[in-house]
Amino acid sequence: MSKPRIITFYLPQYHPIAENDKWWGKDFTDWVNVTRSKPRYKGHYQPQLPSELGLYDLMNAETRIAQAELAKEYGIYGFCYYHYWFNGKMLLEKPFNEVLSSKKPDFPFCLCWANENWTRRWDGLDSEILMEQNYSEYDAEQHMEWLGKAFIDPRYIKIKNKPIFLIYNANGIPDLKTIISKWRTEVKKQGFDDIYLCSVKSIHNRIDDKEAINIGFNAVVEFIPGTEMNIPRKLSGLPRYYLFKIINKFIEITRTENIFNKLPITIIHDYEKFAQMNIQKENYQTKTFPCVIPSWDNSARKKISASIQNNDPLIFKKWLTNSISKVSNYDNEEKIVFINAWNEWAEGCHLEPDKKNGRLFLNAVSEVLKENQN
Repeated sequence: MSKPRIITFYLPQYHPIAENDKWWGKDFTDWVNVTRSKPRYKGHYQPQLPSELGLYDLMNAETRIAQAELAKEYGIYGFCYYHYWFNGKMLLEKPFNEVLSSKKPDFPFCLCWANENWTRRWDGLDSEILMEQNYSEYDAEQHMEWLGKAFIDPRYIKIKNKPIFLIYNANGIPDLKTIISKWRTEVKKQGFDDIYLCSVKSIHNRIDDKEAINIGFNAVVEFIPGTEMNIPRKLSGLPRYYLFKIINKFIEITRTENIFNKLPITIIHDYEKFAQMNIQKENYQTKTFPCVIPSWDNSARKKISASIQNNDPLIFKKWLTNSISKVSNYDNEEKIVFINAWNEWAEGCHLEPDKKNGRLFLNAVSEVLKENQN
């Protein structure tokens, strides 16, 4: 068996932009959320703070190089950068543009079009829209022309001369078959055999796996924990149905009384049971790239949050090992597993070393890869 390719999702958000200054305050980045976070329950690991790389600015080339060198040291194959495209208008594009223009770091990458509305709720829903995805004005040729500048880079991750391109919310794109046809036509004009399209199973993407393939995608990418609606909870004596009735009633009352934002709620989940639930999933019916998380906690961003914290890299290691086994029969270039994420600090979801766990999860990745060598 050839060595699997581990690709981590990468958030290019850690640098000030004019739009975030306007919407959230001057010099805002997610570090603002991260550093002001506080524990909400006994044993709650907050704030989660980086150790070695610090509270970096991604406009610093040395930071980007240090990230890639660290990832490479532990066997990570490449980064999947989020790509924010709004009909030619891009946001948070500067770090990746610097990667392209400078040719540094020398580290593989691909792109995921995070094609959702930007809102004040950080969840892609349609309340208080800050930047809207307006598909009535979407120009597939213009978009693919810009993407071609990335695809042609020798570092761009490809499968059989087909650049990999992920779509976060395929469900939101009207007349998707036509759009896909245009993408393929433009990519072939650029000299590639085709484009390798992946539909991400995000929380908002309701396209069935088989339907995604029938529409024209080559594969599906799991997105954990977004696709999981029945995550085991560390709460006893209260059935899930009644728990949500109580929470929904509480939300309704507190919104009415205008005290909602003063009373944060965090639902605690069991990482070990969650990992086991994913390990025991049935075999994929379509070409699917698994996704694994080292931990997850979005309380730094949200008043009503979820916590799937994990301080045991052995459980993560077991889950990652199982995910690699699920792609063992794929063609060599398709033996891909995604990790969410490299640096989602405000979602408590990062391989970058933190002050509590250091490099424990990076070590786990390295150990799994060594155990799965030829």
